[in-house]
Amino acid sequence: MRKAKPKKRVVLPDPVFNDQKVSKFVNHLMLDGKKNTSYAIFYKALDTVKEKAPKTEEKSSLEIWKQALDNVTPQVEVTSRRVGGATFQVPTEIRPDRKESIAMKNLITFARKRSGKSMAEKLAAEILDAYNNQGGAYKRKEDIHRMAEANRAFAHFRF
Repeated sequence: MRKAKPKKRVVLPDPVFNDQKVSKFVNHLMLDGKKNTSYAIFYKALDTVKEKAPKTEEKSSLEIWKQALDNVTPQVEVTSRRVGGATFQVPTEIRPDRKESIAMKNLITFARKRSGKSMAEKLAAEILDAYNNQGGAYKRKEDIHRMAEANRAFAHFRF
């Protein structure tokens, strides 16, 4: 490579939970540079999660959200690779930062597609579904894994 790799930017933790993951999630959620709006949506969604979560759960809403993110995080994905004129879908492991990013994007995308009143309510519903291993984002993760499993025969093209 001719150019040096760009430095990773440090994401500042959020003001309420003092957590970097929350800030990254809010950055993915943000539209048109409106960070305060996306923070408001996220915190309102967590409040809704706290209300709607089963009373038997003694976890905080932040812990439920983190567990939901873990549940929709894919471990492997397929990448296209040309070998001798043919294109193969080669299953590869995903870098940790990309795993996190994919999980957040999927959670937000499927929350936006939901029917509901406000974005906060839709996000809360998607978080609860992901926490219970269901919903659109979880189904997407399962599809990604199924694709990788189906193309396991081409794993030897990975190098």
